[in-house]
Amino acid sequence: MVPHLITALTGPINELEQRILESMPAIERWFRLEWMEHTPPFYTSVDVRNAGFKLAPVDTNLFPAGWNNLTEEMLPLAVQAAMAAIEKICPEAKNLLLLPEKHTRNTFYLMAVKRLMQIFTQAGLNVRLGTLDEEIKEPTTLNLPDGSTLTLEPLLRTKRRLGLKDFDPCTILLNNDLSAGLPPVLEGLHEQYLLPPLHAGWAVRRKSNHFNAYEEVAKKFAKLLGMDPWLINPMYAQCGKVNFHEGDGLDCLQSHADALLGKIRRKYKEYGIQEKPFLIVKADAGTYGMGIMTVRDAKDLTELNRKTRNKMSVIKDGQSVSEVLIQEGVPTYERINEAVAEPVVYMIDRYVVGGFYRVHAERGIDENLNSPGASFVPLAFAESSHLPRPGEKPGASAPNRFYMYGVIARLAMLAASYELEATDPNAETYD
Repeated sequence: MVPHLITALTGPINELEQRILESMPAIERWFRLEWMEHTPPFYTSVDVRNAGFKLAPVDTNLFPAGWNNLTEEMLPLAVQAAMAAIEKICPEAKNLLLLPEKHTRNTFYLMAVKRLMQIFTQAGLNVRLGTLDEEIKEPTTLNLPDGSTLTLEPLLRTKRRLGLKDFDPCTILLNNDLSAGLPPVLEGLHEQYLLPPLHAGWAVRRKSNHFNAYEEVAKKFAKLLGMDPWLINPMYAQCGKVNFHEGDGLDCLQSHADALLGKIRRKYKEYGIQEKPFLIVKADAGTYGMGIMTVRDAKDLTELNRKTRNKMSVIKDGQSVSEVLIQEGVPTYERINEAVAEPVVYMIDRYVVGGFYRVHAERGIDENLNSPGASFVPLAFAESSHLPRPGEKPGASAPNRFYMYGVIARLAMLAASYELEATDPNAETYD
């Protein structure tokens, strides 16, 4: 079943699906050559929006949670990809230390951690769970909704290594996005692999850097397919000094928003799109769908009410927002049982391993769906082992739609690898 696309403008996307399928050998070769030059992030999830006239990634997460939303059928792919990733980094790896987020009361998240442990155990590793929460001084058992348990253990740090009592890992896998800053316990680990690296965390990372890299990737890919990169690339601008509490810097926000809306209107006119363009303003560093608002008119930015200003001024772990990304809004015209839906694609190493639809019955086509009340449906991705089917009518085949989403998600993942290379504090420089 392919989610229902409720728009008259499915033409361009069906055309894009057709072009992507026809170009499959060239696309796969292109990715292969790119991965010879660049290292994929260890794991990635990408939120994709399908407007019928445009298909684009709107968020790329380098510390993906939500693994519990993948179906059992997807696990063999995930295990295989995990094996490939580990083999490349540390073939003799025996022990893996997984460091999750600190919010240990969120049972959905704990189920995702359990699923990650299952994937890496089946990939041939002893997996144990450490915690960055310094208040946990002894092994702590957490109960899960399915009746199973997880044990969180306090970290043991020596001069050059990090581990647990009687457990010395070769690799440390972070599933904590470091929004609250870089923990000293993770610094100076030169003898172990820390994945993803510290500069992938929100203490350092910026969405504007990511979408700058994505723009470069989208241009290269569009040239390969002979198409307009705008069809797969959300335009954006960035404001560096905004204080929502005090109302400072909102003029910068308004002028950028005005200019960006003008650019989008011109594109809509070029493609005969009758929609009213909108923008998404979001924290330049941040996650969990916090610090995000929809803007339909730049003038609205000068009259933000207190509730909106408060919502925009603080994100996860109480971090205040001063840098924001202004992004072209990509409406989602996908529906599951009349509720708005967007695909989320999951990858380990350079392989797509599955995904699901994030569905929200109370949100509109131009709103953030990553918010309380969302549900997750592993619909068209349920049979992820299906290979694409060239020759099928565009827009009708779930495997073909999934392949197209996988291509867009891999472009975002490639952009993340460009971004991490550009922001790596230990990068080798060649004059």
